[in-house]
Amino acid sequence: MSRQHQGRRHARRRALQGLYQWHMNAVPASDIYTQFVETQDMRNTDMEYFKQLLVGVIAGVEAWDQFISSYGHIPLVQMDPVERNILRIAFYELRECLDIPYRVTINEAVELAKVFGAEDGHKYINAVLDKACKTLRSEEQGRP
Repeated sequence: MSRQHQGRRHARRRALQGLYQWHMNAVPASDIYTQFVETQDMRNTDMEYFKQLLVGVIAGVEAWDQFISSYGHIPLVQMDPVERNILRIAFYELRECLDIPYRVTINEAVELAKVFGAEDGHKYINAVLDKACKTLRSEEQGRP
């Protein structure tokens, strides 16, 4: 695994933790970022990408939730907050980080769900993102 890939993987994990904190306590992204820098081991983390995810997901949360509602079948209020935040990160990447192949985004989201999500949550994450990529990344998949 390349250093960049590993740094982004750590950034996604930390962003997920930060988004969970934001979800539970409505703490501003800047405060979460500062807290993580001051209290967490961030040595292997792509700090720029961590900040980009944290700020970008929170700033566009309504849009990401709309994508989740459009492609998923579980109402947002019934969805596990960890899985909801994994999907928010993934939709952010699919729309805003076009340099990341959609397969990488799906794989990273599934891996986060296996570690942090509910049992079999990774299957739901995979299904939602696979369905979404057929539309959101159709050109990358070779579709018109």
